[in-house]
Amino acid sequence: MRLARVALIWAALAAAICVPIAAAATSPLLEWRGPVYILAGFAGIVGLGLLLVQPLLAGGYLPGLSAYRGRRAHHWIGGALVVAVVVHVGGLWITSPPDMIDALLFASPTPFSPFGVIAMWAIFTVPLLAAFRRRLGLRTWRIAHMVLAAVIVVGSVVHGMLIEGAMETVSKAALCALVLGAAIKVMVDLVRRMRATSRGESVARR
Repeated sequence: MRLARVALIWAALAAAICVPIAAAATSPLLEWRGPVYILAGFAGIVGLGLLLVQPLLAGGYLPGLSAYRGRRAHHWIGGALVVAVVVHVGGLWITSPPDMIDALLFASPTPFSPFGVIAMWAIFTVPLLAAFRRRLGLRTWRIAHMVLAAVIVVGSVVHGMLIEGAMETVSKAALCALVLGAAIKVMVDLVRRMRATSRGESVARR
């Protein structure tokens, strides 16, 4: 029974990520796009899917993974997310440098651009901040990481929802809702744990 539950959870996660990708692959809009643009677009979709996995790993909600393996997977998928963003932005830069320059300078007329750019810089900031994790201390690192994660999730979800592209509307909305819900759940649980730890330390000092 437990194995069936584990398999069901992983299958649901795979479906939540793969269904939007498969739906986007059948979009008629791809017929007028070049391979580099298509690669960049799908890198963005994959990145959105990885944003669903990250909080689930951070919160320890995925069964079959030990705490150590969950942390390692969280780190590796974080790296994959950075790569996905680089491919996404790099591909769009190749296909239309003026549009990307406008987006990076927050001068683009498209409403989705600033949210994507803000999320991008937040994603790049996380590994840089992680390099100073020991100097920051565990509590400061967790708070900073949580704030950046919130910026990444909100920026990416709004960015994705405002784009009218290859992604199918219903599957995109469902994936964005899952990403947002998973992030909120993990952040609420993390805040509770931090408060409980602080209270425990306060009682121990008395």
